Amino acid sequence: MLGNATTIRRTLEEKARSHPNRVYMIHEGAALTLGELDRRVNRFANGLAKLGFKMGDRVALMLSNHPDHFYAFLACAKLGVVQVPANTNLRATSLDFLFKHADPHGVIADAHFAEDLVPALAGTKCKHVIWRGAVADVPGKRTHAFGAVMEGGAETPPPGNPQAEDVLSLSYTSGTTGQPKGVMVTDAMFRASAYGAMRLGDIQVGDVLYLWEPLFHIGGSEVIVLGVFFDITIALTERFSASRFWPEVRAAKATHIHHLGGILSILMKQPPAPGDADNTVRVAWGAGAPARIRQQFAERFKVKVTESYGMTECSSITTANSEGDPEAGVGTPMPYFEVRIANDEGKPLGQDQMGEILVREKEPGFIMKGYFRNKEATAAALKGGWMHTGDLGSFDEKGNYHYLGRKKDSLRRRGENVSAWEVERVLLTHPAVEECAVVGVDTDVGEQDIKAYIKPVAGSASDPLDIIKWCEARLAYFQVPRYVAFVEAFAKTPTERVRKETLSKQADGAWDLEASGYKLKR
Repeated sequence: MLGNATTIRRTLEEKARSHPNRVYMIHEGAALTLGELDRRVNRFANGLAKLGFKMGDRVALMLSNHPDHFYAFLACAKLGVVQVPANTNLRATSLDFLFKHADPHGVIADAHFAEDLVPALAGTKCKHVIWRGAVADVPGKRTHAFGAVMEGGAETPPPGNPQAEDVLSLSYTSGTTGQPKGVMVTDAMFRASAYGAMRLGDIQVGDVLYLWEPLFHIGGSEVIVLGVFFDITIALTERFSASRFWPEVRAAKATHIHHLGGILSILMKQPPAPGDADNTVRVAWGAGAPARIRQQFAERFKVKVTESYGMTECSSITTANSEGDPEAGVGTPMPYFEVRIANDEGKPLGQDQMGEILVREKEPGFIMKGYFRNKEATAAALKGGWMHTGDLGSFDEKGNYHYLGRKKDSLRRRGENVSAWEVERVLLTHPAVEECAVVGVDTDVGEQDIKAYIKPVAGSASDPLDIIKWCEARLAYFQVPRYVAFVEAFAKTPTERVRKETLSKQADGAWDLEASGYKLKR
């Protein structure tokens, strides 16, 4: 078991003393050692302390993927300052909500976000704004340059003594199904997320992890912590790019790549090349990829693809299929978690029955303390000693768990419950489908018809009936979409999940199976 005997701060300082020359990160060809990382983190943390920041204060970070983001993250972890990672894609109302709800004492941000940030800070208790780049004026706030704060701090250890149970982050959920909630993530939870990633990815000493995931997402920040606790190197890039992905991976000699949501599907839809398998990658680790896509990816690129299930509220990774077995779903629970499949009353269900995924700790400290300033949502999620995830799943005869979609993303059609995720994973196997999303269209009889939004592969023929016949051969008749609509692109969350709230739940001139005259075989 993990235990709670150490912290991020304690481990970073110990590793920096014992292995100062170990390369922690590579960014734009430059190497950063663990010793230099610790010195820069200390300088920035002491600079923050000189401005008055102390344990328990909240500081929002709105930074892109850059080493400075690492310094800010780890400086907050050393001080015991609670960071509030801000999604760098937020604008207007969404940004206003975050800053009004979290009400941070300070902000550290890239200067190119100033146009949206400055209005959002009006009326908050924020006293200091630290800009990375050109310093912009913010009415009623003191402004500073990131570099000046770091230069003003000493390299000696900063004040603060955060413990494993202390909250280090308010990580706001994407809010695709409602108002975002601030998950209170502790030091111990970050450590568990790093351990989970290590186990899922079969990460060994000397491995190189290519990191594209936004650092404001726990899937990115867990890698920051992973590099502190385990002897690996992080190859950092600013953002995911399908065209730059493999050239950057090869240049970094990466042994590990991270996948999430539709990332593998996007990479698979890139034109095949003779050297696809000519890479140094051993494992692609992550979550949200259908088994068939994982198999195809593994065969094409000669990479083991592992799969997991998890959420920020449960230290990122709850179950892991570390062997990459296509039949094992999302695998088995982490050793510090117990998982149950339950009905709406919370009663356990049997093998192969679909129900809500519930999670319970076997040792304390690895499930969130709650949602910040949201007692109602906390009470609804943490009931009877279990975290109610709102996700659907099942388990098989071997004890492997299978993710079946969001409870709120389940449709009722012809007397049957239909998981949108199950339909989507079949659509994604069609050679002409690059990305897809399934929603429900309300009917007059209180149920829903299924509408499939399709982003076709560039240059492919867009034939709705061909897609329907593909689904017919692979799904029950009641799971086959009635409506098909083609789109050029989807609105996405930073973790590449489709924002379904932006999709019309009306027929809206979409291709209609019933109007086509084609009859499904039962």
